[in-house]
Amino acid sequence: MTETETTGEHGEHAEVPFRILPKLTDRNRDFWTAGARGELRFWRCQDCGFYIHPPQPICPRCHSKNMKTEAVTGLATVASFTVNYQPWMPGPELPYIVAIVEIVEQPSAVIVTFEHHPDPDGDVYLPVFEPNTGAQ
Repeated sequence: MTETETTGEHGEHAEVPFRILPKLTDRNRDFWTAGARGELRFWRCQDCGFYIHPPQPICPRCHSKNMKTEAVTGLATVASFTVNYQPWMPGPELPYIVAIVEIVEQPSAVIVTFEHHPDPDGDVYLPVFEPNTGAQ
């Protein structure tokens, strides 16, 4: 079996969807790996409390460099989405959804996310959001 194959439900070989994974750095590692612990983490300025995503070296609000990552609740609102039917590259199975998601802690901190395709090496965890069926 190659790195791009996996065993299907009935023992057959199935292609794993191709996915370009992010290069892990000190700045983004906690965001991409916190899913292994069941967390969604963002950089947050420790001086003014502003959440920063994607990670930046200084706070865009107060220009502080006093930042660390903090877990958020994972509650969010889908601000916009599109269903993609165009095969832009080999891989993700069509159709797939691309969504802009605003976290409740700070709606300006958005994540662009899409259908979950796991990292075959288990190094990167993509946030997966589910509908809140109890919302009013």
